[in-house]
Amino acid sequence: MAWSQPWRPGYSRFMDVASRPRPNIAPEIRALADRVTIAAIRDAAEIIRGACVRTPLLPFGRSEDGDRFGRTRVWLKPESLQPIGAFKLRGAYYNVATLTREERARGVVAHSSGNHAQGVARAARLLGVRAVIVMPTDAPKVKVDRVREDGAEIVFVGPDSEERAQKAAELERTAGFVPVAPYDDVKTIIGQGTVGLEIVEQIAEVEAAGVEAAGAAVASDETANRPAPAPATNSPAPAPLTVLVPVGGGGIAAGVAVAVKSLRPDARVIGVEPALAADGRDSLARGELVTWPSESVGRTIADGQRTAHIGRIPFAIFADYLDGIVAVEEDEIVLAMVRAAREARLVLEPSGATAFAALLFHAGELPSDGRTVCILSGGNVDPAQYRELLGRGAALESRA
Repeated sequence: MAWSQPWRPGYSRFMDVASRPRPNIAPEIRALADRVTIAAIRDAAEIIRGACVRTPLLPFGRSEDGDRFGRTRVWLKPESLQPIGAFKLRGAYYNVATLTREERARGVVAHSSGNHAQGVARAARLLGVRAVIVMPTDAPKVKVDRVREDGAEIVFVGPDSEERAQKAAELERTAGFVPVAPYDDVKTIIGQGTVGLEIVEQIAEVEAAGVEAAGAAVASDETANRPAPAPATNSPAPAPLTVLVPVGGGGIAAGVAVAVKSLRPDARVIGVEPALAADGRDSLARGELVTWPSESVGRTIADGQRTAHIGRIPFAIFADYLDGIVAVEEDEIVLAMVRAAREARLVLEPSGATAFAALLFHAGELPSDGRTVCILSGGNVDPAQYRELLGRGAALESRA
């Protein structure tokens, strides 16, 4: 797929698509990536309907100058409003719901620091399937408790994401469980892609609302015997669209990029990582998968993005669909959590706030035209940690 829109001068170095190295993708990985299509994502949207919420687009900030209908330039997509508090239910439910009868009888195994664990546990309970989850010992207590509440069995290992993956593979091999991978899996990516499908549909509704309201205003003018403006002969072109999506293992970013670019080839899809776990940014810059040491990525407060490297399938999709990756600092994540609570009335976990942090603090690296949708991926945070981080953010604001 050709890049839909080149970046203009002045954007950051690592988002210069024209000069970015093209990776050498193995044919078997390319074949898997090619199965992530808009048709498959549409089918997934029907399968998850009812189990997952079509989360709203919430306007953020002041309305655009000259827009008589009060529409804003920035919209928030709060996946924190899903039944499990995060987007992960989409991919997990679609994955488990499409297993064969024989596969369901074997049970499923997954590895996760928390949100994917919750998604698989909930999907398995709803669909009557046994679930075993491999989690790190430092997983947030709120996530561990909710996995247990849904009846899943938990196996704890160390904080290294590779150790989790190896233990899950061992259980698959020795006990016959069916794996439900958190991000490097076609069905998981397709399920997460429903977020992007909804965004395009909802932004079209935002644009249409303005056109309909304008039509109503014309009708009102005619009723009042005032001269009405001449009706437009063609519908106006949609405003440019930018979507900000967090990157951990790459599942949601890959699915969203395919959905958005398939329906709006002109759109820009930009990933966001913590600067302390920016292996995805480095991978795009080098044109090959880059692995960061677990002790390095473990430093970020964004526990859902502590992956040592992005998945092979997401990376193949990034090469064709993702416009770049922005890295945000820890203090920026904390301040984004504060702003979300105060200005959007939303509770976000650190991983759920990284895309919002890019929006707030990296405007110079992002397109300034058209509408921007920011995906807030989750809100599962321990109350004690949340109070601590809000206090830290308030202190940062007082020093600014």
